[in-house]
Amino acid sequence: MLMVLLGRREHTIKRNTEVLLIRSKKIGLTVNADKTKHIFMSRDQNVGQSHSIKTDNSSFEGLGEFKYLGTTLTN
Repeated sequence: MLMVLLGRREHTIKRNTEVLLIRSKKIGLTVNADKTKHIFMSRDQNVGQSHSIKTDNSSFEGLGEFKYLGTTLTN
């Protein structure tokens, strides 16, 4: 399953990720941290380039580019 979490700032993305983890757990689902990646897209070329999102028990790798439906998305 592909899920997109949006936010204007890095802390908003982190908060949305934490909400996803909590609500998934409540209904018996788990998020696989090894398969979960993120990309920050911003007008500022340096935003989130090497950051990973860290929560209490998981860390999600950040990507510089992402291929989706045959299109490569980059910052």
